[in-house]
Amino acid sequence: MSGHSKWATIKHKKGALDAKRGKIFTRLIREISMAAKSGGDPDKNPRLRKAILDAKAENMPADNIKRAVQRGTGELPGASYEEFNLEGYGPGGVAVLLDLSTDNRNRTVSEIRHAFGKHGGNLGEAGSVAWMFHKKGDIVVPKPAAKEDDLMNIVLEAGGEDLKDDGESWEIITDPRAFEAVVEALKKAKITPTSSEIAMVPQNYIKLEGQQATTMIRLVEALEEQDDVQHVWSNFDVDIKQLEEVAS
Repeated sequence: MSGHSKWATIKHKKGALDAKRGKIFTRLIREISMAAKSGGDPDKNPRLRKAILDAKAENMPADNIKRAVQRGTGELPGASYEEFNLEGYGPGGVAVLLDLSTDNRNRTVSEIRHAFGKHGGNLGEAGSVAWMFHKKGDIVVPKPAAKEDDLMNIVLEAGGEDLKDDGESWEIITDPRAFEAVVEALKKAKITPTSSEIAMVPQNYIKLEGQQATTMIRLVEALEEQDDVQHVWSNFDVDIKQLEEVAS
């Protein structure tokens, strides 16, 4: 079971998303505003459409969503955010790729560098690890929600690329252009994913054990705590039992 889908599953199980609802709202509002810069009509802007759906899934009030869109289109005043990526290494040499949105790049880079250093990692040069990842639709479905054959048929008919047995879950990989169609097909089949997003999926994973695994999990937690971090992508893999113990 890959580190990415494990992490999504554990956070869902433990209610970590609800505990951090304020932080989630901050990230979603930024994502909506950034997406709306390319156009405020969600029917013509897939990124904005996905951001609004994610916000609604977290029960964000409609007025908050509307204001976030208006700040993005310039109809309302607001902070000017810059999007960029940082790359680095965690314990055991695992790759870490960050999506960030900030109004102060120097402050953000300093905070991220500190988090890496405190948890056994370090920042890398631009391009040092990005080549290890591919942008894909990544959907995690709990095993009890669907039988493999049924799910495979749904995924392939909707344009998905692959279905993986990920231990407690099924992991569906799609081309980003087919992502919405696959999610909609699952919805019609009354299958509710644990998580669904356009993700940077690693080509391969590095298995961590013992203290290295614990330190890596703490690094991911520290990075996700940063307000300016929109996403953390990594190619680590750990034992599900250890992940549950450390993330508890």
